[in-house]
Amino acid sequence: MGRTIRFGVSLDSDLLEKFDALCDDRCYQTRSEAIRDLIRNTLVQQEWEDTDREIAGTLTIVYDHHKSDLAQRLTEIQHDHHGIIITSLHVHLDHHNCLEVLVLKGPGADVRTLSQRLISTKGVKHGKLSLTTTGQDLT
Repeated sequence: MGRTIRFGVSLDSDLLEKFDALCDDRCYQTRSEAIRDLIRNTLVQQEWEDTDREIAGTLTIVYDHHKSDLAQRLTEIQHDHHGIIITSLHVHLDHHNCLEVLVLKGPGADVRTLSQRLISTKGVKHGKLSLTTTGQDLT
């Protein structure tokens, strides 16, 4: 980790007031902590744009397990991509609906392709990919 450097930031007073309210809402102890998070979030989003770079994320899908062969099709797709899926969680929401959460790690293009393939499988009611970083290049 590098040394800490202090620098000044000039902001319009109205913008600073909104930023301070955001800091309070999100329980930041200092403005510096909030600014560090904003910078890291921007750097992580930049990582996602590199399709070859290794990223991590979670994919959440909701589906009716009574739909013809749907659970089997989802399982087959997951088995075809076992190198990207770190782990999974299956929850029975009610008599018909299941929720699955997959933890994914791999090249950005592969993570996105697998996620879109699962989300677009006929019978999946909802799906959402939430990307993050492996943390390799963040301090």
